[in-house]
Amino acid sequence: MPKLTIFTPTYNRGYIIRKCYESLCSQSNKDFLWLIVDDGSTDNTEDIVNSFINEDKIKIIYHRQKNSGKHVAHNKGVLMCETEIFVCVDSDDYLLDDAVQIIYETWANVERQKNLAGIIALKGKNHKEAIGTRMPHDIESSSILNLYEKHKFKGDTTLIFKSNILKKHLFPVFEGEKFVTEAVVYDQISQKYEMKLVDKILYVCEYLADGYSKNIMSVYKRNPKGYMFYFTQKIENAKSFKDRYKAVSYYVAGCLGIRSMFYYRICNYKFLKIISIPKAMLIYAKPIIKNTLVKYNLIKF
Repeated sequence: MPKLTIFTPTYNRGYIIRKCYESLCSQSNKDFLWLIVDDGSTDNTEDIVNSFINEDKIKIIYHRQKNSGKHVAHNKGVLMCETEIFVCVDSDDYLLDDAVQIIYETWANVERQKNLAGIIALKGKNHKEAIGTRMPHDIESSSILNLYEKHKFKGDTTLIFKSNILKKHLFPVFEGEKFVTEAVVYDQISQKYEMKLVDKILYVCEYLADGYSKNIMSVYKRNPKGYMFYFTQKIENAKSFKDRYKAVSYYVAGCLGIRSMFYYRICNYKFLKIISIPKAMLIYAKPIIKNTLVKYNLIKF
């Protein structure tokens, strides 16, 4: 039995999932299991995955569920996982050839340290160019939250977790909604654990036109309970007045983003939600201004 599960949630990505599959077949270390949870695809994904299974190049488990959203598929994958290590690789992305080997080599320094939940490595536009900054060189570990807020990291990361910790931090599920941001789980884990930092690109990704990242605000508007749950959790986790003021400001900006007075009214921090309005308006306006400037080629994204 391998120690590593590579988990892929997928929905109607039959046209592109082969790239992910081929990257797994090319791993220098093939001691892993590929677990695919199909979130109710209506294309030929199942047939394609069955063809991969028949090739018998790597170990594959395929599970199909009713279309419920990526976060529900992720929960299912975590609960199905029987290995010590869990990493999510989206169906439109792929791993570099030495990714599994690097995970195993790093894991020897992670598995016995109870304060570590796993590994943070880099994602790249390709094998050389990271999406964002490099890892800070003066620290060996950090919580996911502090990496961004304290150490000022910018960009995307590859997250490799101890599966037993993920099993204790499943995504909340809201009736009628199909999206909850991954940051909900990452923030929960950040309250208790740090991650080993690895300044290497393991994972290459491309943001497709039909992906969540390109259509994120419309996704939030269709899934307001999950979206506002994230901001509410941020407020509850705040450890100082300054942090709570910042969290409430983002909460109010979230209300503006989804055009909801309901969530503004039910916020219990009456004083903070009033004084945070100017900051919230700036938070709300900043991406709109940036996207407008990019659209008219006034700045580069």
